[in-house]
Amino acid sequence: MPFIGQQPTTGAFLELDSLTASATDQYTLQLNGANYYPESVNNLLVSINGVIQGSSTMSLSGYTLTVGATLSDSDVIDFVRVFGNVGTISTPTDGSVTANKIGTGAVTNAKISYPLTTFSSTGIDDNASSTSIAIDANGHVTMPNQPAFSVHKNGTNQNNLSTSLGTTVTFSTERFDVNSDFDTSNSTFTAPVTGKYFLTVTLRLENTDTASDFIISKIITSNEKYSFIFDPNAFDIDSVYFGQTVTVLADMDANDTAYIEVRISGGTAQTDVEGNPEYTYFTGYLVA
Repeated sequence: MPFIGQQPTTGAFLELDSLTASATDQYTLQLNGANYYPESVNNLLVSINGVIQGSSTMSLSGYTLTVGATLSDSDVIDFVRVFGNVGTISTPTDGSVTANKIGTGAVTNAKISYPLTTFSSTGIDDNASSTSIAIDANGHVTMPNQPAFSVHKNGTNQNNLSTSLGTTVTFSTERFDVNSDFDTSNSTFTAPVTGKYFLTVTLRLENTDTASDFIISKIITSNEKYSFIFDPNAFDIDSVYFGQTVTVLADMDANDTAYIEVRISGGTAQTDVEGNPEYTYFTGYLVA
């Protein structure tokens, strides 16, 4: 039916680069010097020696047009025009592409990238960082790995802690280390990214004596020290077991470290760290 006003058009309407006839029936179609791929031979209007060619007499393979017969240099290819390559220059209106217009299975996980989203009292900030995350088919975050670890003693006591200097508590066995951030060779956790980390250590000490002024268990990070102080004199404790737990929410930058230290003040150097993994362990994970 006729249109009121200008008739709408969709597609590209182009005249391709001129072609020079020669002793062949195949010609490379180009637009502004670049190879051009029409949708089909039916989209072409070709004139040779002043005669419009029927589409049934030609064939098209990519950007190569085969005309009906071998030409010679005395023939003239007047023009090759393209009519209406559907959708090549049309752009959908913003918000017009709905879920129903996307084919089932057309969007794969490999094509999806989510910006890092942060939450605040004013709402969600989707532009917090350019860091991307990946989500598997079960909805689990697979990238970046979230650091989390749990390590413990291997069953052997760590004997005769120093009375003058702090002693680093060793943890040689991992229950798990999600992002491989805990180094058992030096019993140190290294933060892979800047954030808030929940760290907790539980120690069981033995063979203390009341001559000790105090015993301090510490979580030491690159920025802070978090301590628990125990005074054997206050409880008249001698040569028995007692447990200590230190728990902190530490503010750590990327590559900051955290380890455990015990320091004895006064008394003899006989205090030991219990080696039973049930009683002595160190855990941590990224909170935010």
